[in-house]
Amino acid sequence: MDIFPIETKHHDDMIEITNSIQSYIQSVGIEEGIAVISSLHTTAGITVNENADPDVKQDFLRRLREVYPWKHELDLHAEGNTAAHLKTSTVGHAQTVLISEGKLVLGTWQGIYFCEFDGPRSRKYAVQVLSSGRDGA
Repeated sequence: MDIFPIETKHHDDMIEITNSIQSYIQSVGIEEGIAVISSLHTTAGITVNENADPDVKQDFLRRLREVYPWKHELDLHAEGNTAAHLKTSTVGHAQTVLISEGKLVLGTWQGIYFCEFDGPRSRKYAVQVLSSGRDGA
C-alpha cells in the first residue's frame, strides 16, 4: 500500500486521479487483480464517474450542494462541516477497480476522482493493489 498527497484548490471539487493510479499499478507490476483506492478523510471521498464532459463534474457537485446545503439551522457539529461529512458518506470513501493486463478496467468514459467537500486542503489517498496470483506477483 502507498499513500499519495493531493492538494485541493476549491471548497468542493472532483480531481481526476486515474493516471496517477494507473502509473502506480505499472510501477508495482501487477497484471491481474484489483486496486482499492481510499480517501483518508471524513470530508473527502473517492468515486468513479464520467471523465469526458467536464459539465458532469459541475452538475454532480451542484446537485450534492442542493441535497446537502452547507448551512442548516439544525446542524449541531461544531466545525460547521456536516454537509461535507454527508457528501462523503453518500459518495463513499473508497472504490475498488479491477486490473487486467496491467491496466485499470474502466469504461470508455470512466475516470477515478478524488472528491473534495471541505477544502481547500492538503489531503491524502491510499492505494492498495492486490494480485489475483495469475501474474506471478
